[in-house]
Amino acid sequence: MRRTDVISVERRVVSSRKRNTVPVSTDETQLRNCIVWLEDQKIRHYKIEDRGNLRNIPSSDWPKAYHKYLQDLNCPFGPSERAEAVDWLLGLAVRYEYGDNVNKYRNCQPPDMSGGIRAASDPLVNLDSDSPDFKAGVVALANILKIPRHDDYLVMLKAVRILVQERLSPDAMAKADQSGEGVPVALDQHILGFDTGDATLNEAAQILRLLHIEELRELQTKINEAIVAVQAVIADPKTDHRLGKVGR
Repeated sequence: MRRTDVISVERRVVSSRKRNTVPVSTDETQLRNCIVWLEDQKIRHYKIEDRGNLRNIPSSDWPKAYHKYLQDLNCPFGPSERAEAVDWLLGLAVRYEYGDNVNKYRNCQPPDMSGGIRAASDPLVNLDSDSPDFKAGVVALANILKIPRHDDYLVMLKAVRILVQERLSPDAMAKADQSGEGVPVALDQHILGFDTGDATLNEAAQILRLLHIEELRELQTKINEAIVAVQAVIADPKTDHRLGKVGR
């Protein structure tokens, strides 16, 4: 199959990372470099001599070149849908990488299950992913959990499942319940040291000062921990018989 004949990307993603957002850099230069790298190294839709506009990262016309690039690839997402478009391009790059190394990846074997126990079947396999009700439900869940859209609704549903397992599991809920809400502080018992002439501004300045003090305390704690760690290393040197001396 030629690269220009590929319209959609079909792939299954099993990820252990949190999927409340796709990790797309907010730095515009990094994003443009990523797009150019994908085209140069993996996708290679354009001929080398036709990649000039896309490679001209500092140009103010780069967004136009990027928009045209997505259109030429028949990407279902536009430049304004940054996370979705980059995720789609990554999927396309994965497919091309597999196509270039079919024999290599074809021989990959799944890990053996200990005790000969077969893995439980994926319940998502039996779902009708083409059902309008299914698609509407997945989109609704993704919007509630702030998960970016994807052209494969099964991928979106798996992202929802991962997020729910990691954020709403009993252990995650228990850790959330253990988080403290802070200790009430009487501002009138803390001297500001200066007067702005406005009671509201004075109160705000007191709050900022207390927050600053708390940050300094946390910094001091980390410094103390670092000092203790260094002292532990100095107090317990290791003997290297190969060098004929004591020390790290």
